[in-house]
Amino acid sequence: MAEDSSRQLTGAVVVVGGGIAGVQAALDLAESGFRVYVIEKEPAIGGRMAQLDKTFPTNDCAICTLAPRLVTAAAHPNIRLVTGSELVGLNGEHGHFRVRIRRRTRYVDTDKCTGCGDCARACLAETGNRFDLGLGRRKAVFQLYSQAVPAAFAIDPRACIECCECLEACQAGAINYRMGDREFEIEAGAVILSPGYAFFEGELLKDYGYGRCANVVTGLQLERMLSASGPSGGEVYRPSDGKRPQRIAFIQCVGSRDRAHGNEYCSSVCCMHTTKQALLVRQHDPDVEVSVFYLDIRAYGKGYEAFFERAVQSGIRYVRSSVARVWEQRQGRTLRVRYHVPGSGYIEEDFDLAVLAVGLVPPEGSRRLARLCNIELDSHGFCLVSPYDPVQTSRPGVFACGAFCGPKDIPETVVEASAAAAGASRLLKDVRGQLAVEQRFPPEREVEGQAPRIGVFVCRCGNNIGGTINVPEVVDYAGTLDGVAYTREFSFACARDSVNSIVGLTGEFGLNRVVVAACTPRTHEPLFQQALREAGLNPHLYEHVNIREHAAWVHTHQPEAATAKARELVQMGVAKARLLRPLTPVRLEVDRRVLVVGGGAAGMSAALAVADQGIPVVLVERSPELGGHLRNLRFTLDGADPRVLLLQLVERVSQHPLVETRLSARLLEVSGHTGRWRTRIIQEDVITEIEHGAVIVATGADAFRPSAHGYGPDQRVLTQTELEARLADDRLTPPRRVIMLQCVGSRTPERPYCSRVCCGQAVKNALLLRELSPGSEVVVLYRDMRTYGLQETLYRKAREEGVLFLGYEPDGAPEVEARGGELVVSFVDRSLNERVALATDLVVLSAGIVPNRQVNTELGRMFKLGLHPDGFFAEAHLKLKPVDFATDGVFLCGLAHGPKLLRESLVQAQAAAMRAVAFLARGFVEGSAAVTRVDRERCSGCGLCVESCPFGGRVLDREAGFVRVIEAACQGCGACVAACPAGACDQDKFEDRQIIAMIEAAFK
Repeated sequence: MAEDSSRQLTGAVVVVGGGIAGVQAALDLAESGFRVYVIEKEPAIGGRMAQLDKTFPTNDCAICTLAPRLVTAAAHPNIRLVTGSELVGLNGEHGHFRVRIRRRTRYVDTDKCTGCGDCARACLAETGNRFDLGLGRRKAVFQLYSQAVPAAFAIDPRACIECCECLEACQAGAINYRMGDREFEIEAGAVILSPGYAFFEGELLKDYGYGRCANVVTGLQLERMLSASGPSGGEVYRPSDGKRPQRIAFIQCVGSRDRAHGNEYCSSVCCMHTTKQALLVRQHDPDVEVSVFYLDIRAYGKGYEAFFERAVQSGIRYVRSSVARVWEQRQGRTLRVRYHVPGSGYIEEDFDLAVLAVGLVPPEGSRRLARLCNIELDSHGFCLVSPYDPVQTSRPGVFACGAFCGPKDIPETVVEASAAAAGASRLLKDVRGQLAVEQRFPPEREVEGQAPRIGVFVCRCGNNIGGTINVPEVVDYAGTLDGVAYTREFSFACARDSVNSIVGLTGEFGLNRVVVAACTPRTHEPLFQQALREAGLNPHLYEHVNIREHAAWVHTHQPEAATAKARELVQMGVAKARLLRPLTPVRLEVDRRVLVVGGGAAGMSAALAVADQGIPVVLVERSPELGGHLRNLRFTLDGADPRVLLLQLVERVSQHPLVETRLSARLLEVSGHTGRWRTRIIQEDVITEIEHGAVIVATGADAFRPSAHGYGPDQRVLTQTELEARLADDRLTPPRRVIMLQCVGSRTPERPYCSRVCCGQAVKNALLLRELSPGSEVVVLYRDMRTYGLQETLYRKAREEGVLFLGYEPDGAPEVEARGGELVVSFVDRSLNERVALATDLVVLSAGIVPNRQVNTELGRMFKLGLHPDGFFAEAHLKLKPVDFATDGVFLCGLAHGPKLLRESLVQAQAAAMRAVAFLARGFVEGSAAVTRVDRERCSGCGLCVESCPFGGRVLDREAGFVRVIEAACQGCGACVAACPAGACDQDKFEDRQIIAMIEAAFK
């Protein structure tokens, strides 16, 4: 977007909402040189994700992956958290807004509060715990949740009895009853709205017994039960009597897909949320009988279909049905569920507990927020955004992301957050760094020659660890080990107050090494290394011990054995920590240029999003023209013409002064390292080399080419893309009947994933066909209609327009054959439970999306990128890093990531661009501190280590007769150490003497 340089710009952004969307947007912007104010109505950030126990489909601990990000945001010098607050005014224009904020008093000075909890222990007043949705109790003086950020307490004036016990108990003098609400103004160049979502409330809940029957709970209430930090410490119980349920019913689509009683759209997340909970319930108690009553299973995301199949294989019972009513039996408060199964009529069953998958709705106060910001909402009350810029609201400079724009899962929310940050960053590119400050740490203390003084901190992680391992026993044992000067147990070591305690205790007790025994180092090691830097220690004087995955979780039913193993793991960690030494990674300047691989919709959008922020781009496309699959798309779901977008993107890319386009070109070879790559490209037999600091992979995917159902030989059998082209070009003779077959090439043993776009495309084309040829009968044969989110309104419209949807199961899948000159489709109708044969003029195949395995494998080899089992590229983290690769500085978007709609590809492209810009904005990159070293006296110059290094981090100096290490390229994988026959290689942080010490400790 071109900006008038004379207009005043402010290098700050206000983010409304402190859930995962707001935090992601804030971190992206802060890292790229902007000051950020996060406005959150609750006393702490974290949003809905903080209430979750696990996340699907990996079942990662939600708070364990979220907490480090929250702590990082709170500690970032360019992020200011403004909790307990709301936006009450927005004046000015894009580039320079005046944002009016009202901050409600919490009666606690957050600067003074240490989070010790003395006030809550002294408090005499109790009330229902809103965070636990009324399942538990809390004091009037409270911390929102155990790992709350900020950790400061707050006082609920509605529950306070003014006994003043908390005032007397607070040693820090943080409580002040005289504090009042206040309003203030912030100047900002852009605003990002991410207020999250709420849950459906209506009469339908009462029909299902909610509020009338004690043993009917919502999905989020069950989530709090399952959570180790929840009111029951991870145990599922019946609220009526506290007993464990033996039969549980999950009821789907409560308030969703139901225009008569709720909302007509699909809430997108409920099917997988329920599948996750059903698996977790069975994991807690394998004898529990679980039944899921559903309309369609919408497992459309990456890895979701396999997750659903895992649930089915585990014995979870799925019943395709409509639940009519739930009521309570007098004896034992058992629940009776009445439901209707197509073809079988009404059935009644008894259950001990019913769980309602309650739909998502716009957040409370969304209409007021829209009015204050002067933005438009759609007919459902969600934020209205541009179809081809899906984070841009109707007001310039105001962006929106997450569930405020419509129901969506965490990965899509995180993607939109980064895309919204890209919009703000693009707008304010000329004042990047204007208000930002650099984070500074105290000088490192010299520890050379000092005897080890090790601090050992053991985390309970709620019941994740503490429910199996005797943590106090492990702490006491650690205190007996040589070199250990201090030990302590934390409920949650990753909480901000715990991290602050580690920083303080390190200085107070003169610790010069730290061991934390907690969960996975993959998410938490950087957090605790940062704590050491804040304490004035080298971050590599830290050792992480994983007692969750390696002890608690794998020995859940063996607490004594798990505790003994945890003791041994801590003993090994301490043995290594004694030998740790300070390390300094090499720091190199990055090349401020981005290579974008792939010139489809995602690649072009990513290139423009980077270039618009002032960073040069080289765009490489294999084919002779830009556009990719966008050239085959003739209509979008909302009826827009994608060719307009195609022309705009191609024109902008071609004319942008910072975008260099290479057509009919491909990558040959990559050398260098993160931040400073050298890539050789061949174009029309000419080989050139470009230098760049970041990479965006947007190589797309392929359309599945069917080999069954008569496709190819019979011209009456088309794909949806071919039908769409005929409809657009008016080349279709009006047929009497068209039969569409879903899941062609998807959800099969060869391709066991959902292609995501096919159901929406079928509905779209069915509506177009009915509009252009009203006399044509359209029949759609499907397994599950996966028109997730707001697409559900089109599915309803298609049914109202007379499109016939008939279901089948895999063992009764459709078969197509020519009989006497006409096409006949036969299948087992799910409702009738009998085989049906239908004659038709046309058969349209909803062919899936398949990865380009050759391209993905070649590119993966060059940049060391992993592939998902389905053949698409694998992101660094399915939920929280959906556009990052494990290789720093390489990012991902579009169909290369997995099947998705055009809108989703465009927003993911902007997100990838933002991540690349944030990566380059620092101006430097740090290599791995755990680099390898070569003992020149032992090295024979055989070169085996050079051949084993996948990163080009070694070179044989033939004149000198030994191998040299290129520290900037070394990733610390250790392959060279294993390959060296002479023992001449050693690796920092994993030195032979350190590993031997751990082994010896294990056998003591």
